[in-house]
Amino acid sequence: MNRQTRLKPAGARTVDEITGSRRLRRMRKADWSRRLVQENHLTVDDLIWPIFVIDGKNVREPIPAMPGVFRLSVDLAVKEAERAAKLGIPAIATFPNVDMSLRDQTGSHILDPQNIINRTTSAIKAAVPEIGVITDAALDPFTSHGHDGILRDGIIVNDETVEQVTAAAVLQAAAGADIIAPSDMMDGRIGAIRDALDANGFQDVAIMSYATKFASAFYGPYREAIGTQGLLKGDKKTYYLDHANSDEAIREAEQDLAEGADMLMVKPGLPYLDIIRRLKDEFQVPTFAYQVSGEYSMIKAASANGWIDGEKAMLESLLAFKRAGCDGILTYFAPEVAQMLKG
Repeated sequence: MNRQTRLKPAGARTVDEITGSRRLRRMRKADWSRRLVQENHLTVDDLIWPIFVIDGKNVREPIPAMPGVFRLSVDLAVKEAERAAKLGIPAIATFPNVDMSLRDQTGSHILDPQNIINRTTSAIKAAVPEIGVITDAALDPFTSHGHDGILRDGIIVNDETVEQVTAAAVLQAAAGADIIAPSDMMDGRIGAIRDALDANGFQDVAIMSYATKFASAFYGPYREAIGTQGLLKGDKKTYYLDHANSDEAIREAEQDLAEGADMLMVKPGLPYLDIIRRLKDEFQVPTFAYQVSGEYSMIKAASANGWIDGEKAMLESLLAFKRAGCDGILTYFAPEVAQMLKG
C-alpha cells in the first residue's frame, strides 16, 4: 500500500459532521480577522510606572537584580516623569531608597515632610502637573529591620503602625500625591487614612488599596532596589496574605472597600490572576495588578539568556492582566511598552 494513502475507517464522520460546521479557526486565518475579534487590548492608558528614588543629584544608579531599572535622584526622577508624560503614561508610583542613617525601629523618618519621597512628589508635580503621582505610606523603606510596620518585642504592632502610616499619608498628600497606596496590610489602615485625608482637606486624594498583598517569593529584586535586602528579620507572614488563600483575599478587599478604598490592587500579578478575576467579578470596582520585581526580572533574565523572546513575553504577560480583568498594571516595563505602542 502506498504510504501516502490515507485510510478512512468505515462510517467515520467528516470534520464538518463532527463540529456541526462550526470551524472555530475561521476567524484566526488572517491577521486582519484576528485583530477584528481580539477581545482584550493593551494601551498606554493601562500603565503605571513604578520608579525608585534616592538622595543626591544627577544620580542614575543601576539595580543589578532588575536590568534596565535604576535608582534616580530627584532631578532625574523629574526628567523621567516628563518622558513618561510625553509617552502618555497616566501615572508614576514612587518608592524610596532611604539612607541607612535615617532608618530606625519605628521608621520615624517617614514623618519628615522633606523626606525623599515627599520631595520627589513635590518636584514632579511642579514640573509635570498632568501626570498622576502614587505614593506608598508603608514603613519598610524607613525601618532598620525592613518590616512594613513598627516592631515591638518581635511583633509588628498593628494600631501604632496604622497611626504612623496615617500621618505619613497626610504628609504625602500635602506634598502633592494624587493617590495614596498603602501596602503595609495593617488592619484598619484604609479607614484611618480616609478619615485623616478628609479631615485635613484632601477629600480629592484617592486611595488605591493593596487589598490583597501576598507573602510572596517574587519581591526579592524590589528589596534590593529599596535597600531592605538583608535587613529583614523573619518574614512578613503575620500581615501579608497566605498565597494559598483566595477567600481570605476577598474578605480583605471587601473590608478595604467598606473603609473607603477607591481602587483595589493585587500583588504580585501573574501568579494571582485568579484573584484578579474574583475581585473584578465580585466588586466591579477599578482593579489593578502590580507586576512585581521578580516577575520583571524573570522575563529579563530569560530573554538575556536567549531562552524566550523577551518582547513577546512582556506583552503577553501584560495582556494576561487585561484578560483577567485589570483596569491597569503597575509595571517596570511601562516606558518600554509605551514606546512600542506609540511607535
